Amino acid sequence: MNPRIERLRALIEEPLLVTTPKNVVYLAGFDSSNAALLVEQERVQLFTDFRYIEAARAVQGVELVQTKRGVLGALAEQLSGRIGFEAANIVYADFQTLEGGGLELVPHIGLVESLRAVKDESELETLRHACAITDRAFERLTEVRFVGRTEREVSWDLTRIFHEEGGDGLAFESIVGAGPTGARPHARASDRPIERGELVVIDAGCTVDGYASDYTRTFATGPLDDEAKEAYLIVLSAQLAALDTIRAGLPAIEADQAARRVVEESPFAGTFGHGLGHGLGLDVHERPTMSTETQDVLAAGNVVTVEPGVYLPGRFGVRIEDDVVVTPDGIENLTGFTKDLIAVN
Repeated sequence: MNPRIERLRALIEEPLLVTTPKNVVYLAGFDSSNAALLVEQERVQLFTDFRYIEAARAVQGVELVQTKRGVLGALAEQLSGRIGFEAANIVYADFQTLEGGGLELVPHIGLVESLRAVKDESELETLRHACAITDRAFERLTEVRFVGRTEREVSWDLTRIFHEEGGDGLAFESIVGAGPTGARPHARASDRPIERGELVVIDAGCTVDGYASDYTRTFATGPLDDEAKEAYLIVLSAQLAALDTIRAGLPAIEADQAARRVVEESPFAGTFGHGLGHGLGLDVHERPTMSTETQDVLAAGNVVTVEPGVYLPGRFGVRIEDDVVVTPDGIENLTGFTKDLIAVN
């Protein structure tokens, strides 16, 4: 018996067609760009084409069905009746394909994602492993030469370090933002040389068995002016305030407010423009969301990032980010790397 499938069955009335690739991985352990699951109360069918059929034979607890390459076209021909579908994943053309087969389609949003938001112990162990690798990678990064080299060169060093430390791959393209580049929260590493006396925002993570880590630390490349030092301390205070607030049952907006209040009561009011954090797992951005707009409530077993920031356009940015497990009484912080402001060469 697959406990994840059983939890999903408790949420559905009609059969559910699962087409989001990461949801197929979560429910069946099958990673493919061309597969679908049909979850019914009495059985689970896995549909894929010839290219993936051999790999699919290893999946237990499913009835394997080989289709033509156009899986949804094949399903439109093979299925009948009332079928639920993942409305956030099916594009209109695919909807028309299924509907053209005479199916009565019932839209659902976030069913599997709501299950994915609460990690089981095996997922938590994998995430702990990914974070341990990221701790070592950031520690080694402090020994890398920054000044006089480009942001892109430092990013390449970090990619190499992640692989050497045992990561399966990068969770996302590493952000290395020095000086004014760091004032853009999702900046891409460029050919801009890193100068002495700058703040450098490093946002990076790795994957282990499909699960992602996501850290941010801000380094200094020498003595900073008073404003930059103050910004760092304010961001650190904001993050610590959020970490002290987070617990199961807390409306996620209150965690965001705890961090945002610190920034808004400082000289940097108005410079923290993104949400406090997001869920982490098979995707880098999952439920729940911690922001000024969220309606999510934190639950035990959520794994979330906690990443307040301050951004002064054209000058610098500061962000500090940890990965934490939400518990009934608070958090388990998976991030071991120091939050002291480290000077790199």
